[in-house]
Amino acid sequence: MNRKMIGKLIKKYKEIIMYLIFGVLTTLVNWFCYAFLTKSGMEMNISNCIAWLVAVLFAFITNKVFVFESKILKLRVIFNEFIKFVGARILTGAIEIGGLPLLYYLGMNQQLFGIDGFMAKIVVSVVVVLLNYVFSKLFIFRIKKEN
Repeated sequence: MNRKMIGKLIKKYKEIIMYLIFGVLTTLVNWFCYAFLTKSGMEMNISNCIAWLVAVLFAFITNKVFVFESKILKLRVIFNEFIKFVGARILTGAIEIGGLPLLYYLGMNQQLFGIDGFMAKIVVSVVVVLLNYVFSKLFIFRIKKEN
């Protein structure tokens, strides 16, 4: 594969590549926040909710600016995008908040990095990242440039 071909592939799949990069970063923000709060003695579900909130704020900014390149800075548009974004994240957040203890209860309670149930956290995170891309792509950041 030569440089020109790689450049074409990157250009063609830029949005997906950027989403994956910032999806991983958002997931890491979520996991580190969750791990820190859990290790600090906070209850698992409360840690999970706070980690989710922090990750949603990080994701909105990075998705708007870097992934979907929604460049409209009119307050009305930003507010509309933010409301839709938060609505979609509430749906996927409910999946995460309900999915983590469900998977834990169903036996996915293995320790990873010294934290009980972290394997369940990883599985839930993968599902959530995929759903978040679909919602962002199809319903939230459809307009890239101001006319």
